[in-house]
Amino acid sequence: MYANAKTDDIAFGPDGLIPAIAQDAGTREVLMLAWMSHESLQKTLDTGMVHYYSRSRTCLWLKGETSGHFQRVVEIRRDCDSDALLLLVEQTGAACHTGNRSCFYRDMAGENIPASVARPARHEDILSELQSVIEDRRAHPKEGSYTNYLFEKGIDKMLKKVGEESAEIIIAAKNPSQSDLIGEIADMMFHVSVLLAERGLKWRDVCAELERRRER
Repeated sequence: MYANAKTDDIAFGPDGLIPAIAQDAGTREVLMLAWMSHESLQKTLDTGMVHYYSRSRTCLWLKGETSGHFQRVVEIRRDCDSDALLLLVEQTGAACHTGNRSCFYRDMAGENIPASVARPARHEDILSELQSVIEDRRAHPKEGSYTNYLFEKGIDKMLKKVGEESAEIIIAAKNPSQSDLIGEIADMMFHVSVLLAERGLKWRDVCAELERRRER
């Protein structure tokens, strides 16, 4: 994955480990802190999937191997002294073993921080989080889930829904109710998110294209 990556000058500690902070590449939310050995870092570079070193079990572990909550590497950065790593990742599901999205969900009193305070939503974050939820539902099907129903029916059903939502947006736009139009656009964004997941794409791919067009 990183053909030109240099690891020989990474400053691993006396125990052969280096702290690695995982951050959501889309929302920039800090997800967790873990440790990497030279071997786990190399495995991460080779596969594009984050591998850590477990100090308690004294072995390598693939993040998500048992939970399905994998971390795919988007970028790896080192700090100024090369003795800490920052992993920008695409997180499937929750990063924390407690089921919380981030391990940093409590304040200094030990109280849970409301999600709206812990992660003030930016508009561009919501689409990334929506897609993460959709991909997690795909990896962990839930009975009665409409999202799983779409994945089971396949791309033809998804395309049909996108077409239907397009028509409903047109109808809603001709009517005076703004809330109806907002609702129909939200429906469209959801179905497009499912379609992107089906085709292995991300909202950041769409945003990158919009960024290119802005310069025209």
